[in-house]
Amino acid sequence: MNDSEFHRLADGLWQTIEERIDDYDGETDIDCEINGGVLTLSFENGSKIIINRQEPLHQVWLATKQGGYHFDLRDDEWVCDRTGEKFWTLLENACTHQAGEAVNFR
Repeated sequence: MNDSEFHRLADGLWQTIEERIDDYDGETDIDCEINGGVLTLSFENGSKIIINRQEPLHQVWLATKQGGYHFDLRDDEWVCDRTGEKFWTLLENACTHQAGEAVNFR
């Protein structure tokens, strides 16, 4: 993967996250803000989830209260380089923990 392809794929992921947050209709409000290559999810309780690009590594990084995760693109899915878990599973789990209610983006 070259840098421009990485940016295209990361932009697509950012757009999908933003759309799924906008469509989320839970009781807890989740705000989404994109600033450059950093996407921030803010919760009513003041906690945040940070998602950013690591261009030199062609990775997406996810920082949550539970820890940090690094994702590589494998077979058209972002997969954690340590656990093999998929990005959307870890993001939903982190949002559920930080929102205090079940969060499902599918």
